[in-house]
Amino acid sequence: MRDSLTRAGSIITSVLLALTGLFLFFGGAELLFLGGSWFYALAGAVMLGIAAGAIRAPKLAIRLYAGLLLVATAWSLFEVGFNIWGLEVRLMTLVGIGAWMLLPWVWRTSPSWLADKRDMLGALAVACLALVISCFTSYSIDGTLPADRMAAQGQPDPASDGVADADWTAYGRTVGGDRYSPLGQITRTNISHLQRAWMTRTGDVQQDGEGTVAGPDQGHEFNLELTPIKVGNTLYLCTPHSWVMALDAATGKVKWKFDPHPATADLAKNVYLACRGVSYYRIPDDIQTSCRTRIYSPVADVRMVALDAETGKPCEDFGDHGFISMRDYLGHVPHGFHFITSPPMVAKNRLITGGWIFDNQANFEPSGAIRAFDATTGAIAWAWDAGHTPETWTPGPNDVLTRDTPNAWGVYTADLNLGLVYIPTGNSPPDNWGGSRRPFDDATSSATIALDIVTGERRWTYQTVHHDLWDMDIPSGPSMVDLPGQNGESVPALVQSTKRGEFFVLDRRTGQPVPGYPVEERPVPTAGHAPDDRVSPTQPYPAAMPSLTPANLKESDMWGATLLDQMLCRIEYRQSAYEGQFTPPHVGKTTIVYPAFYGVVDWQGITIDPQRKILLANASYLPFRIRLEKRQTLEAPGTLPKWNGQGEEPAAKGDALSVSPDYGTPYIAYTNPWLNPLQIPCKGPVWGTLTAIDLVTKKIVWQHPVGTTRDTGPFRTHNNLPLPTGMYNIGGNIVTKGGVVFMGATADDYLRAFDLATGQVIWRDRLPAGGQATPMSYEVGGKQYVLMAAGGHGGLGTRSGDYIIAYTLDGTQGATVQ
Repeated sequence: MRDSLTRAGSIITSVLLALTGLFLFFGGAELLFLGGSWFYALAGAVMLGIAAGAIRAPKLAIRLYAGLLLVATAWSLFEVGFNIWGLEVRLMTLVGIGAWMLLPWVWRTSPSWLADKRDMLGALAVACLALVISCFTSYSIDGTLPADRMAAQGQPDPASDGVADADWTAYGRTVGGDRYSPLGQITRTNISHLQRAWMTRTGDVQQDGEGTVAGPDQGHEFNLELTPIKVGNTLYLCTPHSWVMALDAATGKVKWKFDPHPATADLAKNVYLACRGVSYYRIPDDIQTSCRTRIYSPVADVRMVALDAETGKPCEDFGDHGFISMRDYLGHVPHGFHFITSPPMVAKNRLITGGWIFDNQANFEPSGAIRAFDATTGAIAWAWDAGHTPETWTPGPNDVLTRDTPNAWGVYTADLNLGLVYIPTGNSPPDNWGGSRRPFDDATSSATIALDIVTGERRWTYQTVHHDLWDMDIPSGPSMVDLPGQNGESVPALVQSTKRGEFFVLDRRTGQPVPGYPVEERPVPTAGHAPDDRVSPTQPYPAAMPSLTPANLKESDMWGATLLDQMLCRIEYRQSAYEGQFTPPHVGKTTIVYPAFYGVVDWQGITIDPQRKILLANASYLPFRIRLEKRQTLEAPGTLPKWNGQGEEPAAKGDALSVSPDYGTPYIAYTNPWLNPLQIPCKGPVWGTLTAIDLVTKKIVWQHPVGTTRDTGPFRTHNNLPLPTGMYNIGGNIVTKGGVVFMGATADDYLRAFDLATGQVIWRDRLPAGGQATPMSYEVGGKQYVLMAAGGHGGLGTRSGDYIIAYTLDGTQGATVQ
């Protein structure tokens, strides 16, 4: 019986090594041919040799494998040092096979188990020691904000003028977008007493159908990216299907709900069902209206609605019985080609908005012009149209704004004292080929643009990417802060975050870099771009501010779940065009784009503590890959139907379903996150961080990985070990006077609180769904609350839901902190 078991174990081991060795040898040979690492071919060859000779010489086979494990350990340490994530992917596959070889029925030649396994035990001990040592490696930048800075208060914050401390009246609490709460009841010392006060479910859930019946939301992203606002005793919010709701701020009880019933044709084509928030505005007393306090909210069928804040009923004197159509002045708009996900900017009796234009469909898409409407009547007040002369004008009923101009889909911010609204722009479609872009497109894309709120006149423009071919549009308006100048004066500044992970510090009056915060033009790769396009030889970089831009990728950065799929990523790396950040998209060859259009810092923008002058940013790190192909490859066989922009966009077939059709251009584009066949990222951890930057010293105070792999397993499962890798995040953070930073956002479904002084996690709560939103804080009835929307995110693959959750201190910890 024992001999039979030993023979079976030895055969199984030989087959395992043979299969693994074949995979590694042939894959490693290809990698070596491409100029990559020699290790995989060597490991495969050794495994094949061991498998072939193990039956006749099992003791030699064990010694050879032990030698391979020692070589692998030395090679791994040479490549990545004591980096646990780098060592884990290189060694755990080999350690697992070695541990299997310790079983008593595998390759026994003598009665003594120890005599047979001594060499393997030694090699495993060395490899495991390296892994254990690497577990103590820190991926943080540790630091502490000095006590005098933590105590700093009383400095002017012009953005908060007229906003009650207890309220959160705009997406970023104020129109200045700093996301700072002046409430101090919840502190670093009493945070352990924070508990759920109430939880409300909106009732708006994803409609995917049941069984084989397709629901209306199937194939669409369904995202509760919501940050509610709070005015007086009421919270106001919107949902992915465009419901608008008012909740009692103390209890969560629904006061009213309005369903605008978006048109089915629009919902069916809307690929991104989300509403980030609503806007509140009080019509000035000198204007006659029966609807004085209003809530404005976008509707998924390209309308904007104005509701009475008290009753939830449409304001009859706004547009057509409370609605205006955002299709007006855009000419032909195919369903799904234009919608609004962010709350409009409402100030000085102007409702200002742009919208999302369906990426990468054509170069004749609807206009990205910014439009302002009379906040009382809904009548068009002005349009800022980069392609029109003059660029600011008032279109008539039959006028059409210039098609295919850069759009601005994120949340806008403003300085009401200067009378300026700050617009974060994207690209003229499509994203990855700019051969048909016009001079005014290039001049206004990927930029912060300051417009006069009342007249729409452009005051200044600051561009963060020239001739953007990587979808590096600015996804969020800048955050306001007053900074100490070089001569002791106070400088009204703004900080513009970017998807690149850079922070531009500009004078918000002029758009010029604040003295002491210079910007440099630096050379970037230019070779290999499409022959009928161009690239900019330089790009702007803030020279004094810390950057969250990742280092350029190396082959040794490649990752996976095992040594085998890591090798596939290394092969793909060597096969791709990549010379670092801003490598231009190639035709017929895959290009790695890193950082990519999902951020480093995406639509959540940044948080600024205006008292302590600290910037807070959560960041994600995930490379993408792009490949341009001549459109005839899919149009000739008919899998991609031709289209000239008339009527609705035709449905693609087969291989064309996963491409960006880019109609009107010579190319189509394949664009995907860079994952291996196991749906594991090809770039290893750290994948998500939270960073505090001192805006005065221009240094990082602290930076820590944030989030774990608990809810992100292979093939998008929601079960995994909670490895502290830092995790992809979508959604922002906030900071309070009490010195506490709150953030959901990460793909492991937690709301966390951090100590502003050190960045350490001091409290957390498990959410019932993904928290891909920005929290907020308010006070009612003498209690400070923190509120989080937990509804998940289709793109990130987190659990979907419809939860609004409020937290407050228990009764013994509720004293107000002055």
